[in-house]
Amino acid sequence: MTQLVQHVGWSFLRSRRWLGYFALLIIFSIACVWLGNWQFERRAQAQAEIARIDANYDAVAVPLAEAIADPTQFDEDTLKWQPVVLHGHYTGETFLARNRPGPGGVGSNLIHAFLTDAGTVFYIDRGWVAVSGTDEVPADLPKPPTGQTTVTARLRAAEPQIAGRTSAGRFVASVHPTELAALDDEQAQIYSASYGQLISEEPAGATGALAARPERDEGPHLSYALQWYVFIIIAAVGVGYAARQEYRGLNAEHESVVRDEQRREARKKRRGPTDADEEDALLDS
Repeated sequence: MTQLVQHVGWSFLRSRRWLGYFALLIIFSIACVWLGNWQFERRAQAQAEIARIDANYDAVAVPLAEAIADPTQFDEDTLKWQPVVLHGHYTGETFLARNRPGPGGVGSNLIHAFLTDAGTVFYIDRGWVAVSGTDEVPADLPKPPTGQTTVTARLRAAEPQIAGRTSAGRFVASVHPTELAALDDEQAQIYSASYGQLISEEPAGATGALAARPERDEGPHLSYALQWYVFIIIAAVGVGYAARQEYRGLNAEHESVVRDEQRREARKKRRGPTDADEEDALLDS
């Protein structure tokens, strides 16, 4: 019995079935690692955004030309949320960037061109209004102040144009200064890579609901990332447990075979040799 049981090992793990299980485990583990690393990357992005808020949101406002030397460039990593001050006046029409969440649901953001004393145009987001992109442009939209104005705003990167979403009249799909300038027939040089979220105006004009302070929240990305690695451990433990159970089952089956053989041998000894066994023994002798 002992000798037979010793031959029952783990060789079944080399079967096609178990090699398939191992291949699936490897594929699953690779997918989990990729998803976990993706969550780590998203956490790093959230932490970078928190760092920008801490560094820039409450910083002292600087002149726009000092913050952005080249109107066609914008370094979001260092300049996002930085307050800037502009002197000049509003010009052109008010555009509405549609599909924007706000305090009253989904509406639009008021976007207006500001012509600085230096002769450049910088677009200002003057707050949210409860006007959807399917509405007619109301006549009572909040209007900016007229004449010489001092504006303080926080810098944001220009939004990309969205494929498949076009502008219609004064409704635009994104805050894309180049597109806005073309719609506004603006001939002056524009800040094409950035725009500003309004903080204050002097003199003050009517505005929409101004943007709230962004939250310092990195989200659940760390816990999600760790969960994907835990899933790998759970899957590996599950495969190991299944292998152990099959190993024990095979050994139990072999032990049962050995016990049956031993019982047959014991019965033969109790009965003694049969006539056939004696004839075989005589022939052998």
